[in-house]
Amino acid sequence: MIYLKKINKNILYMKTMLISKFKSILKRLWFRPLVVIPTIMRKLPVSWISDKSFIIIDYFCSMNRVINLKAPKTFNEKIQWLKLNIRNQDLSKYVDKYDVKKIISEKTGKDKIIPTIGVWDDVEDIDFDMLPKQFVIKCTHDSGSVIICEDKSSLDIFSMKKKLKKYLNRNFYKYSREYIYKDIKPRIIAEKYIKPFNGNELKDYKFFCFDAKVKYIQVDIGRFSNHHKNFYDTNFNLLPFTYEKKPIYHGKAEKPDNLKEMIKCAELLSKGFPFVRVDLYTTGEQIYFGELTFTPSGGRAYFTPKKYDLILGESIKLNNIKKVMDQYD
Repeated sequence: MIYLKKINKNILYMKTMLISKFKSILKRLWFRPLVVIPTIMRKLPVSWISDKSFIIIDYFCSMNRVINLKAPKTFNEKIQWLKLNIRNQDLSKYVDKYDVKKIISEKTGKDKIIPTIGVWDDVEDIDFDMLPKQFVIKCTHDSGSVIICEDKSSLDIFSMKKKLKKYLNRNFYKYSREYIYKDIKPRIIAEKYIKPFNGNELKDYKFFCFDAKVKYIQVDIGRFSNHHKNFYDTNFNLLPFTYEKKPIYHGKAEKPDNLKEMIKCAELLSKGFPFVRVDLYTTGEQIYFGELTFTPSGGRAYFTPKKYDLILGESIKLNNIKKVMDQYD
């Protein structure tokens, strides 16, 4: 009898979850009915839709406006233009989270590299018993797959494996036609856990670099709860805009003591590119490299106020693209 009650309880729970999920989908479709179109396109074979056609349709469905690829003006339009025109696979090593370490090490020194614990092709190859008490694990070919383990004794290994298997199957080229991700080998990397200098979460500082000059610094506050996105100038003055529909945090954000050194490092790593976002961490004394991003938000970032889409776009000089393409041909 108790067993039957347990089964009924599980069935009821599953029904509740399915109804909740169904309502969520209907709500999205009601307010943004076009979002279903890119989802369908991603299910189709890549060869059925050209990259240009995909980007035009996806942009319209995501941003609710027509993209101007002939004479792009906004930040998002120019990122989309770069996605279509930078086609050299040699750039893939700059976004592969394992391969890029060698490049960064040669440019800035090994002290900027977070130590690697291990790299695996398959989740089942990971020996969790050999991992330290604290570590960070993620995929090398995507974005957003970071899992932070602060105490291995409370780690749900089954759940972690499930997530990593899902992440390994993601293909950013198929998702938003970001060509430089097309042929990156999906792998899993575990890294040393870096302790934050202020006792809270470790902040990553994202430096928006235009022709090797930092113009904006993005700081994410409360990434895992009550997420805010702030933008600062190079003197760490708060700027009146945000994006990805995240609010501005008006409390006191801590300015890194080594900000000037971080800016210098970001500009060094951004040389040769019309635009790249350089992500760095700091412990207060030591700077660590995070990643390079050439296409933030896949070129579909919601700016608030909207005029900053145009303001940031003015800093990307597309006439410099030939220099980049010649450099890697």
